Amino acid sequence: MVRPRKVFAQHWLKSDKALNAIVQAAECSTNDRILEIGPGTGILTRRLLPLIQALVAVEIDRDLCKLLVKELGNKENFLLLQGDFLELNLETNLVAFPQFQNANKVVANIPYNITGPIIEKLLGTIANPNPKPFDSIVLLIQKEVAERLYAKAGSKTFGALSVRVQYLAECELICPVPASAFYPPPKVDSAVVRLRPRRLEILANDPRRLENLIKLGFGSKRKMLRNNLQSVIDRDRLTHLLEQLEINPQARAEDISTQQWVTLANEVGSMKSEV
Repeated sequence: MVRPRKVFAQHWLKSDKALNAIVQAAECSTNDRILEIGPGTGILTRRLLPLIQALVAVEIDRDLCKLLVKELGNKENFLLLQGDFLELNLETNLVAFPQFQNANKVVANIPYNITGPIIEKLLGTIANPNPKPFDSIVLLIQKEVAERLYAKAGSKTFGALSVRVQYLAECELICPVPASAFYPPPKVDSAVVRLRPRRLEILANDPRRLENLIKLGFGSKRKMLRNNLQSVIDRDRLTHLLEQLEINPQARAEDISTQQWVTLANEVGSMKSEV
């Protein structure tokens, strides 16, 4: 058996309850083409393959790749790519494998240390969203990060990551997963989340302005928003604007919902164009 390696932050999931929750959240159908990041020993892969049309797995560990090829290489609906998902160009690597192109779902237990970059590659950014969004993304991630993804405005866990992700996707907690569900157990608990890419009712007129305002607004969470945004808009004008939008003028960044951030950015843009 291949042992977990610290360099790749590997922890083997061994809980049937957690595995069942992930598969159920994926809502698999025979038409689905799934992307799995970091299949490890293939414990989740084996449960998905009988339910779907195709699965392309990306694994960085060469030893695990040898194991996966040996045990799953004969499956017609399974394709393994060896490499770093963050560096890999999927479209280029799948040119010769049309049956595995255009995955519509992601299902994965991903390394905690690169959760943010992976989510950004899957969803894109506010300014550059993924032009081919997935139907759904089911991830097993660190519980603390999961809480930030689906946090509501006004809560302690609501932050810049919450706004950026919620602008691009609906975020849902599926279930918590204790550290004891893994071998070796990590030092923190985990959670299964589901992201469904979507469009907000009101979109940012200037996505880059929105990204900049979020960065500035959450730059110093203890300060009121009107102080953090002084470099962009005069305090008195911002106070008046917040009152117009029925937002407390003394609000901090975490008090404003994702949709309110979009509206605020659009209004700031309108005020600048009037000057």
